[in-house]
Amino acid sequence: MKTHESEEMYLETILLLKQKRGFVRSIDVAEELGYAKSSVSRAMGLLTKKGLLAIDGAGELTLTSEGLSKATGIYERHRVITALLMDVGADRELAESNACRIEHVISEDMFDLIKSYVEKL
Repeated sequence: MKTHESEEMYLETILLLKQKRGFVRSIDVAEELGYAKSSVSRAMGLLTKKGLLAIDGAGELTLTSEGLSKATGIYERHRVITALLMDVGADRELAESNACRIEHVISEDMFDLIKSYVEKL
């Protein structure tokens, strides 16, 4: 994987696909993201080496407890930032696409401030 951002994107995608379908394989991630199967396969191997992901004999992807914790935190950032952007007037599509970018670079302190603000809405 090229960046920390792409690691987070893969983790979040696996989490959301697992919630939606219950069973996730590398091919599902590749289709969801529009990436080459080989790129996703390589990334899944790296996530497995980092202890964030397990892959069983049938190819099912399962987030480890550490992977699930990271993915859940990333998705929380996405939801909160999307809500903030929609509150200031962005439509859902614009808010979602920008939240995807912001969630990977925002500091913890700034995110905590935004989360507190959004919770008061």
